[in-house]
Amino acid sequence: MEDFSKREDIYSQSVRAGKRTYFFDVKETKNKELYLTVTESKKQFQEGKKPFFEKHKIFLYKEDFEKFGIAFKEAIAFIEERQPYIPSEEDEQQDVYTDIEFEDLEK
Repeated sequence: MEDFSKREDIYSQSVRAGKRTYFFDVKETKNKELYLTVTESKKQFQEGKKPFFEKHKIFLYKEDFEKFGIAFKEAIAFIEERQPYIPSEEDEQQDVYTDIEFEDLEK
């Protein structure tokens, strides 16, 4: 089985969102096909132990982009229609794109 986590990023962007950070990384397969990984990272605490980062990752391939994008937009529209988002002052301060590296979260 191929170890996708060791692939070098071609493009990377992170978004801090409250207690979570989302990473959007473009990588390349051995066959030179580009794909996207989306990783959610959240700092967790266990009593008596060092904090750690819980990570969830999805892989998106080119052939799935359109279907994924449509479903994503429809789900967001569904939520926004029923619960409009009103940003608070705290949200506005936290919703900033950062240059944080995924490896930095493990320090």
